[in-house]
Amino acid sequence: MTIIPATAAAIKQAALLLQTGQLVAFPTETVYGLGGDATNDRAVAAIFATKSRPSFNPLIIHLPDAASAAPLVHFDAAARRLAEKFWPGPLTLVLPRRPDSPVSLLASAGLDSIAIRVPAHPVALALLQAAGRPVAAPSANPSGQVSPTTARHVADGFDGGLTMILDGGPCRVGVESTVLDLTTTPPRLLRPGGITREALEAELGPVALPDASELGAPRSPGMLASHYAPALPVRLDAIGAGPGEALLGFGPAAGASLNLSPEADLTEAAANLFAMLRALDRPPFQAIAVMPIPDHGLGAAINDRLRRAAAPRG
Repeated sequence: MTIIPATAAAIKQAALLLQTGQLVAFPTETVYGLGGDATNDRAVAAIFATKSRPSFNPLIIHLPDAASAAPLVHFDAAARRLAEKFWPGPLTLVLPRRPDSPVSLLASAGLDSIAIRVPAHPVALALLQAAGRPVAAPSANPSGQVSPTTARHVADGFDGGLTMILDGGPCRVGVESTVLDLTTTPPRLLRPGGITREALEAELGPVALPDASELGAPRSPGMLASHYAPALPVRLDAIGAGPGEALLGFGPAAGASLNLSPEADLTEAAANLFAMLRALDRPPFQAIAVMPIPDHGLGAAINDRLRRAAAPRG
């Protein structure tokens, strides 16, 4: 793991690493981000594994400009107004996902929305432009630890796992971006940050805060884990499929409809989880049976998501 000054050559090298599915830490105006190709399921799973992130919370997708959002999300008039005012800058917008969006379902935690922003840092913008794809980038620190505002902070937090740390100096803002959910009326402030609620209300009018009932169903990073579930019932710790059930396998699994990882690789299983649940959530199946997943490392996050999927429906 090497700290490299963010020269033009280093940025080009970092972009190539992202394009091949590797992780790169890079500076933004808020904190350093742990970047991976947001369209690559395995790269996104590697972000969760490297951070030891305890659950599949949505990740913020970083873009070089507002125009890059068009293939990913439905960008309405309110979003355009805020983008013109605050981007590049420390504002994340949660917007409806396009049906053909290339962003990994794992990056958006299986939701029908995506959190996006355009960072106000020359290194970040140059990297995103060179990479030519959306980049998922939570803070570059182990989950639960203090967010990094220098390249050295990043290196001190990780023992391997990163191919490169681009050093762009200390972060100017030093706190995470504001997250605003534009999928609701009125818009909801999901996380305070570098753009104040007052500044947002000056552009949009009233901005609400999440109520207690929403705290278990995050639309963005910085909130608690979600209970989003397939439409079909989910049965856990299955050794086989019952009548009408699809079998979601793990490891050697004769007769599995789909297999999260035939080699019992938890990173591969995490990468496949949301896409495979969606693929099985349809006729002719009437329910989804899931084989046991080891409850350690990324397995704990996979099981957290599966328990919520299998929870009784209200």
